[in-house]
Amino acid sequence: MDSVASSPLSVWKNECQRENALEARMTDPEEIENGRLLFWFHGFCPQTYKVRLILVGIACALVLANFTKAKPPPAYKLVFDEEFNGPLEVATGTGWGPIVPPIKWTAHTPYGGDFGSAYFTGPNESPTTSDPFSISNGVLTIRAYQDPTINNHWRSGLLSSADFNGNGFSQALGYWECRMQLPSGAGVWPAFWLAGVNGISKTRTTNSAEIDILEAYGVDMTIAHHNIHVWAPNGTQVYSAGAATTQPGMTAGWHIYGCLVNADLIHFYYDGLEVYKTPTPVSALGPLYVMVDFALGGGWPIGISSPAYMYVDYIRVYSP
Repeated sequence: MDSVASSPLSVWKNECQRENALEARMTDPEEIENGRLLFWFHGFCPQTYKVRLILVGIACALVLANFTKAKPPPAYKLVFDEEFNGPLEVATGTGWGPIVPPIKWTAHTPYGGDFGSAYFTGPNESPTTSDPFSISNGVLTIRAYQDPTINNHWRSGLLSSADFNGNGFSQALGYWECRMQLPSGAGVWPAFWLAGVNGISKTRTTNSAEIDILEAYGVDMTIAHHNIHVWAPNGTQVYSAGAATTQPGMTAGWHIYGCLVNADLIHFYYDGLEVYKTPTPVSALGPLYVMVDFALGGGWPIGISSPAYMYVDYIRVYSP
């Protein structure tokens, strides 16, 4: 009688028995170098599938540990710390300033170049104007809303650590960080960014830097933009560099956006991992002030309901 061919089930059982006798192993720790982890698996069998998943998880964790982490260098000191635990120390009225202690913020760009399709608004511009800023449980809320007193034109909020005279907080070089939950919807344009103090003066004769640690557009809120611009005294852009990275979830939860400005390189971070670095322009070596805003437009139509919200947990700056 001819021999009977093995059934698929018996082949599967035999293969599992054979594989269970094999050792699924990873390399020794000293074989992990240059951010690469080498490991082997032998064959495939459902009985060892869970073991393999555990090993893969360990591998991924070890690889991620080799990424550059976002944290200030050891010798750096915390010099600006806004935790939003108390009343917001922003210039009163229209919010233009000046900044005089204990005031820490103005509500407009100090160079007078407010932008976008929403008016950046002070805390109490008029009896009929709502404050775009509020604090609760250690979180700053920036509210964008349509103002019926000006034909439903949009209003929103921006905070700047320097005023129109250059007074307030600024520093040369250092590490900057902000934890935010971004808004969503057509036309939103949130940002966390730095600008050179020398760019505030209307009579300046030197180039001025802008560092966009995070900029995002409502047309696709899974894309984080990290850019550097250098502006000439006449307002023309003379240099730019940047990257766009895919970061799903920026509108669904809290994320940390960081930037380390060194004399040689500027490093950008998202949730603790470096996502981009580029040479530092000479104009970015001078004192920089920090801004956070919830702008609208940016060349895109606005398609959100009023009001809309952006949330900021903290802003911290460390000095070398």
